Parts: sequence; C-alpha cells; structure tokens
Amino acid sequence: MNGLGNQIIVADMRGTAARITPEAAIAINARAETRFDQIMAIHDPRTPGTANYIEIINSDGSRAQACGNGMRCVVQTLSAEQGRQRFTFETIAGILFGEEAENGLITVDMGTPKFAWYDIPLNEEFADTRKVELQIGPIDAPVLHSPSVASMGNPHATFWVKDDVWSYALDRFGPLLENHPLFPERANISIANVVAPDRIILRTWERGAGLTEACGTAACAALVNGARTRRTARKATVTVPGGDLVVEWLDNDHVTLTGPAENEWSGRLDPATGTWTRSEAA
Repeated sequence: MNGLGNQIIVADMRGTAARITPEAAIAINARAETRFDQIMAIHDPRTPGTANYIEIINSDGSRAQACGNGMRCVVQTLSAEQGRQRFTFETIAGILFGEEAENGLITVDMGTPKFAWYDIPLNEEFADTRKVELQIGPIDAPVLHSPSVASMGNPHATFWVKDDVWSYALDRFGPLLENHPLFPERANISIANVVAPDRIILRTWERGAGLTEACGTAACAALVNGARTRRTARKATVTVPGGDLVVEWLDNDHVTLTGPAENEWSGRLDPATGTWTRSEAA
C-alpha cells in the first residue's frame, strides 16, 4: 500500500506468535519490487478494548514507535475487511485511534506531543525545546540551525527555512543529523517552510528509512512545533512530496492526521526470511 507515496507493507500476523525479523525486513527492502518505508504488522490484541497490536518495522530492520501514514493504511485494510469505520490500536507509543470517512480519507488520532528534553529524548538538557542548539555547516554561516524538537511517539527535529525546501541536500544532511549525538534514539529530520499560518511545505529524512515521500508523524511534529513557536495556527495543510496532509492540534492536546491510503498489490511473505510471492489476482 501507500500513504501519499510513502511505501507501506501491511502484514497480517493475526493468529500467530511469529514476528517479522530484522533480517526479513532488510531482505524485503533489498528488492526493488518490495522496497518500503515501514512494515505495519497487525497482531492479535494485547490489551482489552483494542482491535489489534501494531508493530512497526523500518526498512533497516529497526522498530519504530509511530507511523501516521502506515496507520491510515492499516485502517483502510481492516475497514474493507470488517465493514467498520473506527478502530482502536495499541503500539509502542501507546493507544491510537483511526477512522475512515465516507469520502475515503482516513483520520488517525496520533496522541499527544511531548516537548520535555527527556521525553523526546535528547542527550542534553534544554529548558525550551522550541529552539535547540544544533546546526550543520560552517559555524558562522550554517546551512541549517536551531530546530524545534518534539516527540510524536518518535523523536523529531524541525528545521525552519524561508526558501525552497528542495534547495537543501537533505540526502546528505539527513544521515548526519539523524545520528547526531544529541539524539540517543536517533531522530526524524525535517525541513519546513511556512508559507501561510495554515500551510507548511515539508521534506523529511525518516529515521531508519531515509528520504520519504511522506512522513505522517513528521507532519504532526511540524504543525505542533509551528504552533508553539507562533509560526502557524493549530490546524494546517502540510504539503509533503507525495501530496497534502491535514494536521490539527486539538484543544484536548491530541493531534489528528488526515489523508488518503491506497492499495497497490498483495501477496504472502515469510516473516523469518523475507521471501515472498505475489498474488496472481493482485
């Protein structure tokens, strides 16, 4: 599946105790036909009142705490299967909610943002994470500097720029910043240009996946970081390379993410080795 071009594998692991291994994820991602940003593995529920436990695996085999685009794909998959519109899921990041509207757009409640340095987490104490000391490039003329940092279940750094987000070599800066010593769990790195209080243009280097067409949690982080630095309103359209997402920071402190999800093809995979076969009818 894809969520605005963000390549997602939705793996039905219900009824089995097996888990997708890091080796399997790396093997799957090594093939052009199955290259992905995240695997969303649907497991049987662990907590009463939830529909499923969702495990999220990055293309480098590491585990992710949250993935907004992937959650929309999960909602669409289960909605088509069960005829339901609203679901409650459990992830490493906590309890998340998702709902498919009549127009096919899917809204996911991504929970509440966290801004304390130890919650993001950072390796250094900052009293105010709206602007932290981090830059890339020459000291007297940095290319990027002073990002706002937050957690949307996973760590994010939003660098604010006034010019074209495509004018930055994010493919070069992204790996360096993702693995900067400031981030003990690595971080998602975004470049954001606020063109209006209700419009953000965003590019993201995704932790464990690299350059991406869309990163839902990065869009959420950009919106909350924009609102708390008075750059944006609490609701905005976030334009990512794959298209538009609508993000809203509600009065109850929850952040919702709305956008589409699309089926591409289906098949079967071995969760231990990553070998796969494509369905004939796909």
